[in-house]
Amino acid sequence: MANKVLIKNANQIVTCSGNKQKKGKDMKELHVITDASIIIHDNIIKKVGKTNDILKNIKEKDYKVINAKDKCITPGFIDSHTHLVFGGYRADEYNMRLAGASYMEIMKQGGGIQSTTNATKKASLDELVESGLKRLDSMVSFGVTSVESKSGYGLDLDTEIKQLKAMKRLDEIHPMDISKTFLGAHAVPPEYKGRADEFIDFIIETVLPEVTNNNLAEFCDVFCEKNVFSVEESRKLLKAAQKLGLKSKLHADEIVRIGGAELAAEIGAISADHLLRASDEGIKLMAKEDVVATLLPGTAFSLKEEYARARYIIDSGCAVALATDMNPGSCFTESIPLIIALATLYMNMSIEETINALTINAAAAIDRAKEIGSIDEGKKADILIHEFPTYNYIPYHIGVSTVEKVIKDGKVIFDKNKDEAYA
Repeated sequence: MANKVLIKNANQIVTCSGNKQKKGKDMKELHVITDASIIIHDNIIKKVGKTNDILKNIKEKDYKVINAKDKCITPGFIDSHTHLVFGGYRADEYNMRLAGASYMEIMKQGGGIQSTTNATKKASLDELVESGLKRLDSMVSFGVTSVESKSGYGLDLDTEIKQLKAMKRLDEIHPMDISKTFLGAHAVPPEYKGRADEFIDFIIETVLPEVTNNNLAEFCDVFCEKNVFSVEESRKLLKAAQKLGLKSKLHADEIVRIGGAELAAEIGAISADHLLRASDEGIKLMAKEDVVATLLPGTAFSLKEEYARARYIIDSGCAVALATDMNPGSCFTESIPLIIALATLYMNMSIEETINALTINAAAAIDRAKEIGSIDEGKKADILIHEFPTYNYIPYHIGVSTVEKVIKDGKVIFDKNKDEAYA
């Protein structure tokens, strides 16, 4: 017998309706229904519309009823760029940055990615899963129902595989859906110093086959950056990964403009992320090729850098997604409210654009826009009930989550008004 749920009497349902990313001016359209209700059968949205139209065709006694009177409903948030599986922490680096050290200076002193790599190598698979579960539970409390997670803290065969296996186990045991990305080219390990091209060959010849043969990832990512991996090296890796069935993502033009955005357009990447230094031409090419621009304002905030040019990127006809970049070094936060505050206050994004960037466009950034990211009939029932009547309250309550209930696959997995999450 189907699990039937009726969410009724919502003041607003913000549907973010669509099956693909919203680009440019279309990002302002949220498709709001007032005085609205939703019917869910098992994990699928069966009907959404005006409450009177919904209720006249059903028997309420056949449903588990959630009264959303005076509430606003949105799709679940999607955090489309994170590094949530890792060992160790780097609190000392935060103080180093406060004292004026740059991200690249910290890396040269043995900190940064290499520090986390050392700790992740020491951590067991079970330890990575245990810490990952705690982070996922925290993400759920902020309204995240799907998340992308990257490897990249191994820079070798065994640890990269261990990270991806931890993600696979988390995907199996936690209600949240996890999209898995292989980021073996996150940095050049010390033993390959000055030989980045040889390290790329090692990844292609030794690590990629293990990742794909064991079905451990959907995407391949690379840190395309000056003094890390060049455009040519990044292209070589991503094309090799594409031949093995992995879709492309890039850390692009974060610190120095080297043509990462242009490469993302050239190879048909699903997304290019960071983009603080991306060129005008690169952004226009991404818009033309439907590459999602995933912006990570929490990282710029944490590193005290200029923010990515969200207004220019959107006005150039590109689709913008927002994500936390949750990681132990440059942005140790899973706070969606923080990302919303930064996007609206400092990146000149409207409330409507920000919500679309965390829902339907974030779904597109993990190639899931046909399944999640909007409240449409036939999509998965990943839904947030906010404690206020309209979506305008979401950024207005600065830095504080407005999420009251999180519904994942048709089941309530978080309720702010209860002591514990429940299914």
